[in-house]
Amino acid sequence: MYAYLLSWRYIYASIMGITDIISKNIKRIRHIKKLSQKEVAIASNIPQGQFSRIENGRVEPLISSLEKLASVFEVSISEFFKTNSKEEEINMPLLEKIKLIDELEGDERKALLKMIDIAISKKKMKDNLSDLLKS
Repeated sequence: MYAYLLSWRYIYASIMGITDIISKNIKRIRHIKKLSQKEVAIASNIPQGQFSRIENGRVEPLISSLEKLASVFEVSISEFFKTNSKEEEINMPLLEKIKLIDELEGDERKALLKMIDIAISKKKMKDNLSDLLKS
């Protein structure tokens, strides 16, 4: 009986750890997107009180809630489970810019993509020259 209780305590502690990770990532992404809890609650169709409990780690969110939140934040559901957010922090403003680039008119999009290609080529050339000078 004692071993059974210990195993349930371990499972509960693991779940609570996951809930904490999820809640911190939801809050981090919401701040990056510059959205209020109310805005997220309305956009996701999750009651504001429930969203607050999810974001503060008081309840374990349902997968359906995480799917709704991922849709609102325009991220993969896996973003909520990341444990090393500093190393793998997503650049939300860059993702938003890429989305806007895709919405540009044909000629504007081509010109911008050409500028990006030139910048990338220039960086690669600098890196190659640097490697050659080190040799």
